[in-house]
This record gives sequence, structure tokens and C-alpha cells, in this order.
Amino acid sequence: MKTLQPAAGAAQGQAVREGRVPMPVPTTGPLFIVFNLGAGSGDEARVRAAIQQACGAAGRAFELMDVDDPSKLPALAREAVQRAQQAQGVVVAAGGDGTLNAVAQAVLGSGCAYGVLPQGTFNYFSRTHGIPSDTAEAMQVLLHARAQPAQVGLVNGRVFLVNASLGLYPKLLEDREGWKQQFGRSRLVAFGAGLATLLRGYRSLRLRIEVQGKTRNVRTPTLFVGNNALQMEQLGFSLAKDIDGGALAAIMLRPVSRLSMLALLLRGAFGKLGDTDQVISIPCVRLNVHSARAFGARRVKVATDGEIVWLPMPLEFAVAREPLWLIRPDTPAPERAAP
Repeated sequence: MKTLQPAAGAAQGQAVREGRVPMPVPTTGPLFIVFNLGAGSGDEARVRAAIQQACGAAGRAFELMDVDDPSKLPALAREAVQRAQQAQGVVVAAGGDGTLNAVAQAVLGSGCAYGVLPQGTFNYFSRTHGIPSDTAEAMQVLLHARAQPAQVGLVNGRVFLVNASLGLYPKLLEDREGWKQQFGRSRLVAFGAGLATLLRGYRSLRLRIEVQGKTRNVRTPTLFVGNNALQMEQLGFSLAKDIDGGALAAIMLRPVSRLSMLALLLRGAFGKLGDTDQVISIPCVRLNVHSARAFGARRVKVATDGEIVWLPMPLEFAVAREPLWLIRPDTPAPERAAP
């Protein structure tokens, strides 16, 4: 694996970790919970009951703001922020990665504290910050822990908590959703969907990237920009330390045969993707991406935390200037703790 080192210093990331920015409103106010679980499902009833029981025992006011229509999620998240600002409350996202992302987009820069009740498959964001997947346990964190700064990535101003990507990776995500609807949510289903996508073939991107004051043309099946140290660790990259230091992790695959791509998929599944020269990784706090073609596309499909959107070119990836004030335990999760 070829790694390009970042420019000296990560003062913004250090400031985020040390909390040298204005503190948000207190975290003891009412909870405004953007609730995005399928109505009538067993999980939905169980999560509702856990929230009600925990808040009742703690004497904490709360409101469940149900997402009846996914297209209205961003507007509902903004409403939750407005109400939390008025009541000095906390904005909470209850749902999968897409819900956490949409609510974080509304909360960032609002002065409100942000809480999560993770209900996704991988839950990288919550796990890297020590927030349990079990709702009852997560509620205890939400009710009793303090708000601490968490780094946020941006692509053209759009938030990503875990990763953002273009090229092959968004296609893998789209196909995976189809498999989930047929076979349910599991790591095995995700791997099978990825395998099927690769077998059907893919095209490479021709990009011009600007990073650390240098410009280079690249040809790659996918550009993946990570903002989650735990995910980097599990894929086998040493870039986790760069993310912890306030950077993003840009990863590109060299053009390879279909068989070699399948081998890379297996390496990723076993946490060995970083041990190959077929991968280029670049720690950076800012990355500009243009089409290298004379008449390149004006818009490109981008995945942000698993949600697919069309964004105008060029793309600018960057670490947000201010953190997300996340309610989380003081100590890191066991799988992220230092050895």
C-alpha cells in the first residue's frame, strides 16, 4: 500500500479533541428524538418501550418525532433542532446510518448537543464513540453522559460521519440495499451483494485530485474518503491514527482485473486491505476532486454514510471547522481502546 503523508499539523483536529470551542447548551434538557424505525415492527415497539422506561425512571422529558415519510426526514431534523434550541434540549437520532447522518446535518453548528440510539447493521459511528447498540444501555449514556466533540467530514457541505465515496462503492451500496430487502440485514448478505456487483463488472473513474498543494491525475474504480477510525482499523489501514489526529482518510484502488478486485474484497472482509500495493491512501484535511475528462460529468453520484445523492462537480472533501457535540462515555469503546 502506498501512503502519502499529510501536511504538518492538525491543529483543528487537536482543538476538536481538546474541546477548545464554545460548549453547547446543557445536556439535561428535554430530548427531541427523531424516530425513524418501521412502524408496527417488533424493533419499533421494543425501542419505544426502552426509551419510555429509561426517561420515566430518570424523570426526563422527551418527545418522539416519528418519521412517517423518509423524504421529510431532513425537515423533521431541522424542526427538532429548532425546538431543542428553544427548550435548551438535546436532539437525538434513533435509526440507521442515514438517520444519524440527516440529524447530524441539522445539528452541526446549532449549539445543540447530539445523541444517538443506533439501530443500523454496522453502527461504526456509535461503536467508535463507545455508544452501545442496545437501546436500554444507549439510553443510560444519553441520560447521564456529557457532550464531547466529535469530528465531522464534509463533501460539498454535506455531512458524513463515517465515509463518503464515489464510483464503485456507491454502486455496491445500492445493490446491497436490494439484497437486504430480499434476504435481511447481515454482514453475510452485505458480502454476497458486493460479490454479485463485482461479478457484473464496473468502470473506472478518471479524476484530477488536489491535495496538500499538489495536483495529480488518477484512474480508479472508486474514491473512498473515511472519517471513522474503527472502520479503517477493521479494513486493515493504519490511517486510523490520522483520523484520530484530525484528518480524513482518502483511499483509491488502482485499476485491476475483476479477479483481482474479488481478491481485494476478500482482503477487506478479513481486515487486510491495507497490506497491498493496489491501494493508495492519503491522509488529508482537504481534498478537491475534478473530472480529468475534457467533457466530464457536471454531477456525480456520491454515497454519504450509505445514502446516495447527486452532487455537482468539483467535489470538496474537508474536515468541518467545528465539531458535533456528541453525548458519549468519557472512556473509549473497548475495541478502540489503546492496547
